[in-house]
Amino acid sequence: MADLQRRFPNEPEYLQAVEEVLTSIEDVYNEHPEFERYNLVERLCIPDRIFAFRVSWVDDKGKVQNNMGYRIQHNNAIGPYKGGIRFHASVNLSILKFLAFEQTFKNSLTTLAMGGAKGGSDFSPRGKSDMEVMRFCQAFIAELWRQIGPDTDVPAGDIGVGAREVGYMYGMYKKMARENTGTFTGKGLEFGGSLIRPEATGYGNVYFLLNMLATRGIDIKGKRVAISGSGNVATYTAKKLLELGAKVITMSDSDGCIYVPDGLTEEQLDYIFRLKNFYRGRISEFAEEYGCEYVSRGTPWCYPCDIAMPSATQNELNGDDARTLLANGCIAVSEGANMPSTPEAIKEFIAARILYAPGKAANAGGVSVSGLEMAQNAQKITWTADEVDQKLRGIMAEIHHECEVFGKEEDGYINYVKGANTAGFMKVATAMMAQGIL
Repeated sequence: MADLQRRFPNEPEYLQAVEEVLTSIEDVYNEHPEFERYNLVERLCIPDRIFAFRVSWVDDKGKVQNNMGYRIQHNNAIGPYKGGIRFHASVNLSILKFLAFEQTFKNSLTTLAMGGAKGGSDFSPRGKSDMEVMRFCQAFIAELWRQIGPDTDVPAGDIGVGAREVGYMYGMYKKMARENTGTFTGKGLEFGGSLIRPEATGYGNVYFLLNMLATRGIDIKGKRVAISGSGNVATYTAKKLLELGAKVITMSDSDGCIYVPDGLTEEQLDYIFRLKNFYRGRISEFAEEYGCEYVSRGTPWCYPCDIAMPSATQNELNGDDARTLLANGCIAVSEGANMPSTPEAIKEFIAARILYAPGKAANAGGVSVSGLEMAQNAQKITWTADEVDQKLRGIMAEIHHECEVFGKEEDGYINYVKGANTAGFMKVATAMMAQGIL
């Protein structure tokens, strides 16, 4: 860690992600002296390659705009690089390196043959017209298309990149590469997308939560759940929870948070889905429509709840938030976002011995169904929604099992952080050792 901090001093998110993994795998790493001989841990921490490029595009006023574009190909020991593309003003090299590093272990846990990657730009689609978004996506792919492909690197969506953006990027890739293959996932159903893909991260998080609750004989029905975010992950998490009889009491966006103590109705959730996906509105508009509590710049973690499911962005839940959740009776935290809890918050959850699932395990449902989309594209077939959902349930159950095997402590407590990191690491490490020094 000291060496990485010296070499990459301005990349706090990346260093945070690496330290969390290295701390939890230390015991198993030390059981394999061959790893140290081949300096495996350093090779695994540093990406295989990084592409950085300027993206020039023309806005609706005819003015030329410039953004930075990136693709981090982190590790392909177990399969082609796989990971989303993020369009957000906050995107920088540190954030993408942390996401690619996390993606490597998350993809390993899915049992599917996928390596880890991530990409993106500091371009924000918010406030842009459809034509501006299209022109940016096309310019982005014009720079990147040679580095991706169905058996090389398969991008997908992430924050700021939904079906619209994936469609524009895939269309440009297809034109440049002159091929029609499953190079992107999250595509429209009309051109190779998979059923359940939009729902997969949220549904998968709930399925993982159900597996955790089952270890303590707890029923989800009637439980109060605080969710952050209001994008695909958050809304589909909420939808599945409502189907199971839970009460979703909060949702949020970057402007603030709503609180509905009796829980959202299906009608209210549909309103939020339309508001965010079709009208690109703000969560404050929901509060105005339904007269519920809204706190500008507020977060969901101050309200009494049984379960917390952070589903917005990295480091959104800090140590003070964790202590407040615990004091208010929270018994489980399952992460829908990537690294949404700070190290201090994670320590609080584990010290309290509550059920805590890190994102690389709990939110792996999204990339799992992306892998299933790749499989359908390769075979030129389409599975039914029920078939995909059953496969997703099975994958999440298997991830939970792996976490339990590697994370169960002497007192019976399952340390899901240790379990997920160790299970993911061992698969990648074994593959790297078998393939030699590359």
